[in-house]
Amino acid sequence: MIYFKFPFDETLYSTDQQKNRESISFHSFDLLKHISFQGNIIKASEQFEKSIITHDNLLKDESHFNAENKDEYIHTLHEVIDLIKEHQLPKLVYARRKIFTKFNVVDYKKSFEKLCITYPNAFRYIFNDGSNAWMGAFSETLGKFNKTTHQFETMSLAGTLPIAEEWTEKEIEEQKPVTSYIKDVLKSYSQNIEVSETYDHISGNIKHLRTDFKAQINPEDLDSLINSLHPTPAVCGIPKDFCKKSIQKFEKFPREFYAGFIKVETDESVMYFVNLRCARLYKDSVHIFVGGGITSQSSPEKEWQETELKSEAILKNIVAS
Repeated sequence: MIYFKFPFDETLYSTDQQKNRESISFHSFDLLKHISFQGNIIKASEQFEKSIITHDNLLKDESHFNAENKDEYIHTLHEVIDLIKEHQLPKLVYARRKIFTKFNVVDYKKSFEKLCITYPNAFRYIFNDGSNAWMGAFSETLGKFNKTTHQFETMSLAGTLPIAEEWTEKEIEEQKPVTSYIKDVLKSYSQNIEVSETYDHISGNIKHLRTDFKAQINPEDLDSLINSLHPTPAVCGIPKDFCKKSIQKFEKFPREFYAGFIKVETDESVMYFVNLRCARLYKDSVHIFVGGGITSQSSPEKEWQETELKSEAILKNIVAS
């Protein structure tokens, strides 16, 4: 069962589980796994009150993963920065898991409701398919396609700071290659591309740099365009193939559905959301996935603090006892 809310929409939705269509699907970072939810999208506020998504319905954590501590993270990050300098990479995204176990019971209904209030501009979801349970809220759109007008929209979202801090050269340079990458991909599919000015995108306790894109595309090119865009430099790095291999080498854990994408199809549109601010849920633990864009100018100490800040986006909404 899945429950979700669209950005800036407080209506709670689910699917009716009919076999006539696939309305929503989750795709892993490496695109080797996906979870789909069948049926039409329906309003589900009453159904949510009888939800099967409870602490008791979750599986025990048998992954045997141990979270990276600060020293381990910083040691690996020095190796990542050396690789970036050696190969003159504009950016590589390095991620870790923070594993929360200090609780007896988590109220996932209340946790999800709290997450929805905290991030009204995000795509918010919680699901349990019996084998996998995840919860997340993130506002980056990998793509949105209007079935009537054939307009495709996407965004370049990168760089992270607490809201009160000023942008530095590091964050500005981190976002530039993401913007250039998306623009170059779109040029292969459209002759008519609109690009906005770069502006601040507020998300809870942090902000990002954002640039918006609009383009007219052929409907039959949609799947190919999404596969060309994913993974963007915002979740992987540049060049894409080299950075993907480096991620597998350096990261201690598989990303699973973290940094993959969520596809939601309605009668009017097809939407693709990046699955970044998210957690995998177990009966006895919560695995929170966090990462950051690393450049040659990155400070390992500051990158650790950034991932700690990002983990709070989920942790502060967990209602546990």
